[in-house]
Amino acid sequence: MGQKSRADIRRSVHSRIRKKVSGTSNRPRLTVFRSVNHIYAQVIDDDKGVTIASASTAEKDLKGASGGNIAAAERVGRAVAERAIAAGISQVVFDRGGFLYHGRVKALTDAARAAGLNKNETADNESETAEEKSE
Repeated sequence: MGQKSRADIRRSVHSRIRKKVSGTSNRPRLTVFRSVNHIYAQVIDDDKGVTIASASTAEKDLKGASGGNIAAAERVGRAVAERAIAAGISQVVFDRGGFLYHGRVKALTDAARAAGLNKNETADNESETAEEKSE
C-alpha cells in the first residue's frame, strides 16, 4: 500500500478521539477545524445532533487581514464562547479534531476559556502554582 497522506492520518486520529469524546446536553463538544486560510469552531450537542453555536474566520464580522493566524483564532475563540454562553452553555468538552494542540488550536481554546467557557478549568501552570501556594 502507498503512504498515507497527512489528511488521512489526521482523519484516523480524529476518529480515535471521537470514540472517547462525546458532547451531551449538559456539556456539549467544542470542536475545531483549521484549514490553511481559515479556522472554524462549533459547539455541538451529540445527543440531539445539533450545533448550538459556531464561529469562523469566514464570517464577515470575524474576518481580518488573515484568517490563518493566531490572532484570528483568538477572535474566533472569543466569539464562539460568547455565543455559547448566550445559548446557556458554560461547560464544554474540547475536541481538537485530530490537530496538534498548539498554535492556532491552542490559541482558540485559551481565548474561549478567557471569555468564560470552562471557568474552573485553567492552564496547567496556573493550577500548579495554586497547589504550591496551598501547601
